[in-house]
Amino acid sequence: MPVQSSSADTAAHAPPGAPTDGQQTAVDKALVLLKSLASMDGEIGVSELARRSQLTKSTAFRLLGILQRNDLVERVGSNYRLGSELFTMGERVYGATPVLLREQLLPHLVDLYELTHETVHLAVLRGTDIVYVNKIHGHRAARSPSKIGVRLPAYCTGVGKALLAFDHDAAEAAVSAGLPARTEYTLADPRRFREELRRIRQDGIAYDRQEVAPGLTCVAVPIMGASGRPVAALSVAGAHHRFEPSRYAPALRRVAFEAARALTAAKARQAAAPYDVSRPPAA
Repeated sequence: MPVQSSSADTAAHAPPGAPTDGQQTAVDKALVLLKSLASMDGEIGVSELARRSQLTKSTAFRLLGILQRNDLVERVGSNYRLGSELFTMGERVYGATPVLLREQLLPHLVDLYELTHETVHLAVLRGTDIVYVNKIHGHRAARSPSKIGVRLPAYCTGVGKALLAFDHDAAEAAVSAGLPARTEYTLADPRRFREELRRIRQDGIAYDRQEVAPGLTCVAVPIMGASGRPVAALSVAGAHHRFEPSRYAPALRRVAFEAARALTAAKARQAAAPYDVSRPPAA
């Protein structure tokens, strides 16, 4: 005899924040289906997906058909998985600029990796957080919370401090929001934090000495735009026990300078070219 799932068991599988039955619109239900699919590794059948989403099978099947027509889910036999359109949409989450930066600066990130053979990052500032736009690592990569598309607080990362040092409003907003210590090494005191940003403005280089994660050290520099303000930051990171950040500062400065020149040249070429409404502006 088949075992029926209890309502408590079904609720345990629902995505966090899912509305209750009486509150759900069709859009809510479609989004719950997508979140349930995202929580699975691989394909899943409609009956199990309906159970996990707390929907009837007929409702789940109908909504999956609509999502499939829009390439938000794909059908594989009798099962379903997330569709390719979600990847395309995800690429635009933070706007056109990060995508453009990732494409334009990839050769420079590769150059930095070839010079260091350590984990290298490209990041941009969003409010008081940084978003990792690109990352390259080798076989001996240190454990790190950084992943492409991930947001982290700017105040405790090398790339974040390199950007906050040249953005007074964002830096003060970070201080006002609090500087909770993520590790015992995080600069959580506002006075010391502001002094660190002053030093970064003076030296043009930032360090994260196990401030965002234990055992992880990094060195970072801003990539300056034509306006004299940073548009992104580059970093080199490694395991604290073997990584000496100052050793990589010269290579980092050199690559950041070349990256800034490339962005300026790209912007000048675009300004000289006929206007194309289909093309996003240069960073």
